[in-house]
Amino acid sequence: MCLGVPGKIIEVYESNGLQMAKVDFGGIFREACLSYVPEAKVGEYCIIHVGFAISLLSEKDAMETLELLRQMGSLEEELGEEVT
Repeated sequence: MCLGVPGKIIEVYESNGLQMAKVDFGGIFREACLSYVPEAKVGEYCIIHVGFAISLLSEKDAMETLELLRQMGSLEEELGEEVT
């Protein structure tokens, strides 16, 4: 199953003409394309789905969602590694 997972943008940069971000999922870092949310800034939280940031959300909502995914065991499944 593919879920949209919230993560914190820790770096924004350009790669091959695309606005990209390094995103922190509680200690696991992934790259994501910001084309759908070009207004995104470092320090903001976004929902990542198959390598694309698809929406922004508050830190509170991100933390609540991450906790629910951890409880369901889905976070590790989506990110492919154990999250601490």
